[in-house]
Amino acid sequence: MNAVSYGVMETHLRRLRGDGRKLLVPYITGGMTEDWVECLQAVADAGADAIEVGIPFSDPMIDGPVIQEASVRALDRGTTPVGVIDAVAVADIGVPVVAMTYYNVVFRMGHRRMARSLRAAGITGALVPDLPLEELDPWAAEAGHAGVATVLLVAPSTPEERVARICARSHGFVYAVARMGVTGERETLGTEATTVVRRIRATTDTPVCVGIGVSTPAQARAVCKVADGVVVGSALVRRLLEGGGPDAAGEFVSSLRAALDDPDPDDPAPEDPANPAGHAGPGDGEALAGS
Repeated sequence: MNAVSYGVMETHLRRLRGDGRKLLVPYITGGMTEDWVECLQAVADAGADAIEVGIPFSDPMIDGPVIQEASVRALDRGTTPVGVIDAVAVADIGVPVVAMTYYNVVFRMGHRRMARSLRAAGITGALVPDLPLEELDPWAAEAGHAGVATVLLVAPSTPEERVARICARSHGFVYAVARMGVTGERETLGTEATTVVRRIRATTDTPVCVGIGVSTPAQARAVCKVADGVVVGSALVRRLLEGGGPDAAGEFVSSLRAALDDPDPDDPAPEDPANPAGHAGPGDGEALAGS
């Protein structure tokens, strides 16, 4: 029997998960500041396992005010998709990069050109949140041929049958949306994150990273009681918008890394309302194994 080929990003994340490491994926908007590439290096050095780089777009429908502002600043600085890709290509970051952008950018550049440009730059994943599953095939085919993993999202509102279909097409990792709404910092995450992870776990063993709303080391640690990792964007981008630069970025990501590496046994996971007692239900065994 032939061994399964997961691609560069997913192989990397699966290996780290197998070693017992919780996955940390910070997000930075490409071109948002003069020193954004140095910020990528800083967060990689601080313990990121992969980095999500946003290619700015003028109508970022899934993003809240912080990342919208970062996109505006990037575009005002003359940032282009090719410019972001080229900057990543010459950076020596040392961890996998997943590009996040909107389908208008992909369509205008062309599926084949975009996929091949990403891979030539060493970018091994792509997240296009406004590209629906029903229209995925043309992009996914070119991305797959180029060796770029297409990361898909599962939201709290996603129907069960659709969760299975999304997970079957998601590569690199599955992006579990922690709560409904746009990106942004939250004081609390509520219970939706645990529910979404449980539903994903029932259909796939692809690494699961929770994002949208994860803002603090304590929240990251709590979510990783059930998930393989976290994506943290707005809390990091806000620090950069405030002028923090690479040092502030590295310090914040170091605090997230420390929380994931030293879990507090008394820090509960967000409670699953469908399973409030915390007992393993169908498909929950792997999710609870690291608790």
